[in-house]
Amino acid sequence: MEPRQLTPSIWQFPFPVGHVYAVRLPAGGPAGRPGYALVDTGVPGSAPAILKALAALGGQPADVRRIVLTHSHIDHIGSAADLAAATGATVLAGAPDAPVIRGEAPEPKPVPTAAEQALHEQVMAGLAAAGLPELRPAAVDVELHDGDVLEGWGEPVHVYATHGHTPGGVALHLPRSGVLFPGDIIGEGEGRVVLGPFNVDRAAAIASFRRLASLTPLETVCVPHGEPVLGDAAAVLRAATPDTDWL
Repeated sequence: MEPRQLTPSIWQFPFPVGHVYAVRLPAGGPAGRPGYALVDTGVPGSAPAILKALAALGGQPADVRRIVLTHSHIDHIGSAADLAAATGATVLAGAPDAPVIRGEAPEPKPVPTAAEQALHEQVMAGLAAAGLPELRPAAVDVELHDGDVLEGWGEPVHVYATHGHTPGGVALHLPRSGVLFPGDIIGEGEGRVVLGPFNVDRAAAIASFRRLASLTPLETVCVPHGEPVLGDAAAVLRAATPDTDWL
C-alpha cells in the first residue's frame, strides 16, 4: 500500500476495504515539525500499515495530532484505539456515534434494500473470513456536532452531520481547498458517485448526500470506498442520482 497524493497536503492510504486519508497540518509543537490528521482508521489491524505509510511521507507517530472518525462502522474505527495509543492523537467523532465507538452501545443495524442485501452478506462474510483482530473500543476525546469548525488544520474545517448512514456520521469540508471528506454517505463505483449503501435511514442518507452535494467550492471528494473524485467534484455530485441508487 503506497500513499497517493491528491492535493499538496492530502494523501490517500488505499485499503481493500475503507481508505484512510492523511492531512498534513501546519508546523507546530516543540520540534516545529508538521503534523498530520488522519480521517478514519481502517479495519482492526491496520495501524502498522498506516504508520508505515505515514513514515513514507516523512511522518512519525508523534506527528499525528488528530484522528477524525467519520462514523462508527468497523472499517472506519477499527484501528482507532491502536493508533491513538501509538500517537497520542486526539480522537474526534460525531456525538451520537461516540457511545458505539467507546463500546458503550451496540452498533445500530442497517436496513439494506433488496439490491444491497446480497452485497451486505458478501461484505460481512469477507470480514469474518479475514481473521481480523478483535475490535477494540476507542476513547472519543471530542464529540463533534453540526456546525462545528475545527482549527489548526491550516484552514477552517467545517463539520456537517450526515444522518442516515449511522445516527452520528460527520463530513468535513475544507472550503479554501475545495475538499470534502464525506464518510460513507458518498461512494464511488463504475466511474460515478453513488449513495453509500447499508444505511440505517435511507431517506435521511439521501438528504445528507444532497446537502453535501450543495457545498461550494468543491473540487475533491475523498470517498472511503472507490476512487476519489478529482476535479470539479461539484458537477459530478450535481449529476448524481442518490434516490435511485441501490434499488
